[in-house]
Amino acid sequence: MPKTSKRTGNTPSSPIRRLVPFAEAAKKRGTSVFHLNIGQPDIETPKAGVKALQEADLGVIAYSHSAGMISYREKLVEFYSRYGVTTTTEEMIVTNGGSEALLFAILACADAGDEIIVPEPFYANYNGFAKSLDVDIVPITAHIETGFALPEIEAFEEKITEKTKAILICNPSNPTGYMYSVEELKKLRTIVQKHDLYLIADEVYRDFCYEGKTHTSVLTIEGMDEYAIMVDSISKRYSACGARMGVVISKNKALMSEAMKLAQARLSPSTLAQILGEALIDTPQSYFTEVTKEYDLRRRTVISRLQAMEGVICPNPLGAFYTFVKFPVDNSDKFCQWLLEEFSYKGKTLMMAPGTGFYDTEGLGIQEARIAYVLNTADLNEAMDCLEEALKVYPGRTATKNVELSAN
Repeated sequence: MPKTSKRTGNTPSSPIRRLVPFAEAAKKRGTSVFHLNIGQPDIETPKAGVKALQEADLGVIAYSHSAGMISYREKLVEFYSRYGVTTTTEEMIVTNGGSEALLFAILACADAGDEIIVPEPFYANYNGFAKSLDVDIVPITAHIETGFALPEIEAFEEKITEKTKAILICNPSNPTGYMYSVEELKKLRTIVQKHDLYLIADEVYRDFCYEGKTHTSVLTIEGMDEYAIMVDSISKRYSACGARMGVVISKNKALMSEAMKLAQARLSPSTLAQILGEALIDTPQSYFTEVTKEYDLRRRTVISRLQAMEGVICPNPLGAFYTFVKFPVDNSDKFCQWLLEEFSYKGKTLMMAPGTGFYDTEGLGIQEARIAYVLNTADLNEAMDCLEEALKVYPGRTATKNVELSAN
């Protein structure tokens, strides 16, 4: 029998989707499942974008330029200027989702056997992307006690080797909701300049900031033109996850020239998704104001419920729409599966993403899970009711150490 590749064999399964068969089985048994495992918003996609797609007069759905339609890139230049980001159409490549943008970034700066440093817990697919390319993720652990703040510079210095090519961050963070400050970004600037590394910043949650916080793009940090690579996507911003439309931007001409080879090899991004994306750029600010207000309500609802549960440790996330929580359980993988296989409360249960899949360091995240607060507050409260009751009867309940959480 032919063998499959070592690359796919070494690629981990997604902790976000791994438990889907158990959720499907629960539904077949008649149990309703609150999906808090995945960042799929229930917010409506702006109608103007959908209308533009419906009304597109296309005799032929043709390839676009490999970097994306010039009209869309010109609109993106306008869009990013609203955030103080100065860029040009030549400094960006439109991609089939933020995932392809990340793949392009990694492929353009690292060879097989090279290393990328990533603060953990991190978006689980970073591991999948890197390992499928034979690039090694080198984790630096952030801790729940500090709200998962950026580790000290010394921790990065200790990990840097001749194989290190980049540092990768998500700001605001998936899965923790942590918001990196300007001071922290400048610390990263010091490291990448000193060691001649790239800083890849996944900024897809830039629009979701709370309690007066504002997002700072890595592309606005002085002295980063040759080092910074920014990845973005329309998925979360406009609740258009299925469109699969992203972008990678860098002022480093050599890097973008290499990335263009990859863009040409896959021919072009989706023409239909670009039509949608271009129209969505005209979405009024009032949309984001209302959406962020709604997410903030959901955030406060979930955090207050979690922090009131005995033994649960939950920092206060100030960005994105996730929180990363420590539970008084023996094993979060077992607990999350048990919720779907054996538990229900009033005919309902919930699905979370086990924490172990968001770490590269073995043994970490064993009591943790990611919660996506992407449902309306009524559903979130019912989901929290289920969780609270589940923790009372879960056979593997243990204790969690008391920790004093610092503010984000």
